[in-house]
Amino acid sequence: MPICRICKGSRLAKFLDLGQQPHCNRFLKREELDQPEAFYPLDLYFCADCALVQMVNVVPAEVMFKDHPYVSGTTATLSEHFQNVAKELMERFRVPSGSLVVDIGSNDGTFLKGFKGFPVRTVGVEPAAKIAKLAIEAGIDTVTDFFSSRIAANIRTKYGPAKIINAAGVFFHVDNLDDFVLGVRDLLDEDGVFVVQAIYLVDMIERNSFDNVYHEHVCHYSIKPLDVLFERFGMEIVDVHRAQIHGGSIIAQVGKKGRFPRSENIDRLKAEEQQKGLHDLKRFEEFAVKAEQIKTGLVSMLRELKSQGKRIAAYGAPAKGNTLLNYCKIGRDILDFASEKNKLKCGLYTPGMHIPVIPEEEAWTNPPDYYLMLPWNFLDELLSKERDYRARGGKFIVPIPEPRII
Repeated sequence: MPICRICKGSRLAKFLDLGQQPHCNRFLKREELDQPEAFYPLDLYFCADCALVQMVNVVPAEVMFKDHPYVSGTTATLSEHFQNVAKELMERFRVPSGSLVVDIGSNDGTFLKGFKGFPVRTVGVEPAAKIAKLAIEAGIDTVTDFFSSRIAANIRTKYGPAKIINAAGVFFHVDNLDDFVLGVRDLLDEDGVFVVQAIYLVDMIERNSFDNVYHEHVCHYSIKPLDVLFERFGMEIVDVHRAQIHGGSIIAQVGKKGRFPRSENIDRLKAEEQQKGLHDLKRFEEFAVKAEQIKTGLVSMLRELKSQGKRIAAYGAPAKGNTLLNYCKIGRDILDFASEKNKLKCGLYTPGMHIPVIPEEEAWTNPPDYYLMLPWNFLDELLSKERDYRARGGKFIVPIPEPRII
């Protein structure tokens, strides 16, 4: 019987089943296309005790992240967001000169680059060696490993306690939350703050973004289960606010118990969650039905366009896009290629559906009639970037929250 990784209760109910899917960032070389590909169940469970939405069937972290191809700095919107968060933290918490800032899942160092104008020391923790190398080459001290209580102890011994610990887009990757939070607590200065940045479950449900479900996202957070988790470790959320990044996120600031006043934002958001049904299994069952409806509508739209002789390609090859493609079974009979800015993915094939990934410069020479917009969470930035393509008659198919053509 599965056990909730936060409250340790056993009242878990499965509400979403996206089928057997490959690891979303396991891109293939040409010579691997005829070899067996590993598939894993992709489904979600709801905990009736603490309202955590989580996976039960977890792919080992070493499989998912050791060769991770995602690079934070490829998106201007995300870089700007990180810079704003860094500035806000420095100002709000009046971080003294010489303080230590630690970024967990630091990727290419984009978040820590936002602190370059401040007199602080920075350390990143990143398990993907190729990505960590990019940060190190940029002059950012980086520990190439998975964060744990052991790594936290090593960092504290070498650098001292941290005034700021950040986990952006990584906290929901964590399977063993107890060891992770223990490491954060022990590394954190007595008056330090732990910052959790994660896709917000409210936005995910309201925007029908089932494509945010992939094996790396072990947990999907609302405020209620986070309160339960940090309480067990003598910590508490002291403030939280929503952000537009990634299609709707929360930024929660967490401190040791009693160190900071607790903002009224926390209870306000929890009350909104309850009012919107996020503490009830029924709302999530409705979400699963909506996912099936989007699948049917999108596939019908794509097949109709193909029957008219239109050329269609994928715009981008993000992890979320691979969930969508595999769930909807959108393959090379529909998509000619995927155009991608991230060079680490170019020349490879998408997991499962085996769409060839080509550099965006190559796609510009012979663009399709329609692009299926997979990184729809950066829609405004990308539509602005592709003004010329649109002026020449090119169109975008946006799958979420409802399939539509722009």
